Amino acid sequence: MNRYGVSRPDLTQLLAGWGEPRYRADQVWEGLYGQRLPLEAITNLPKELRARLDDALPLALTEQAHQTGDAGMTSKWLWTGGDGAQVETVLMRYPDRATVCVSSQAGCAMACTFCATGQAGFERHLDVGEIVEQVVRAQWERPDQRVGNVVFMGMGEPLANEEPVFAAVERIHDDLGISARQITVSTVGVAPAMRRMASFRLPVTLAVSLHAPDDDVRSELVPLNRRYPLADVLDAARGYLAVKGRRVTFEYVMLAGVNDTTAHADALGRLLTGPAYGRPAHVNLIPYNPTAGLDASASGQHALAGFAAVLERPGVTVTIRKNRGIEIDAACGQLRARARQ
Repeated sequence: MNRYGVSRPDLTQLLAGWGEPRYRADQVWEGLYGQRLPLEAITNLPKELRARLDDALPLALTEQAHQTGDAGMTSKWLWTGGDGAQVETVLMRYPDRATVCVSSQAGCAMACTFCATGQAGFERHLDVGEIVEQVVRAQWERPDQRVGNVVFMGMGEPLANEEPVFAAVERIHDDLGISARQITVSTVGVAPAMRRMASFRLPVTLAVSLHAPDDDVRSELVPLNRRYPLADVLDAARGYLAVKGRRVTFEYVMLAGVNDTTAHADALGRLLTGPAYGRPAHVNLIPYNPTAGLDASASGQHALAGFAAVLERPGVTVTIRKNRGIEIDAACGQLRARARQ
């Protein structure tokens, strides 16, 4: 068992076996989750008990690298699990909020051509404790600003690690107290899991990585598209919206000369407002974060603005994400790749 993977009943049983009074489990849980404190800072616990818990329920992740950028507003960690598997976490702070981007797998099997994680390959799934721990340890970085948003947009495909991801979402919601509406699960388009996600009890935000308006281009960028083409992915997204009443966000990484022309924007607008989807759509345009060793380049600001303008004509809502952490390799997989060089 690791510290953030143990369940509350199992923690209660562990402490009872040590002869501790029943209220100790409440104190530990409140300290770890309600107050989001490191174990050693839960001072209403005896020092000896904290030491015993530290030994019995160790942290799952060991910090290998930690960098900050954007004048201290962006932080990135590279962690190693007990087996040496490496994962990344990014904390992005703003004046009115703090968002942590967590990984759900060590590596990724999706092999998207522009992604450093995908090109490095898949190691293994993360467990519940390894996912939740990323959120809590990001909070330790800035105890003066409460982390209120969690996005599953780090390393890995969350819906390829479905059960631990949704168990972690429940822990983040129920015990860390983060609203379901402030939790985003991103997928590259695992359509069957998207459909199962509609029955999940929490109305989290679904983000679908499209990256192209047609199957030919998308299959080149996202190999999974050959298994679950756009029509299937959009049908699953439409089903999620119908059940949850939550607008789906479509992510679109802008790659110069690949998917960023006016024709691409026009086709995407028609796709999302036509019979294939035909629901209120929100597209988040993402400037590509250049990655050494990958044959892709970022679209310019003029291309981004023009693309957004064309998309908005048929009624698509568009935002352009502001890049964060370029100087600290904050894009998914970059710090891990550099550490392995």
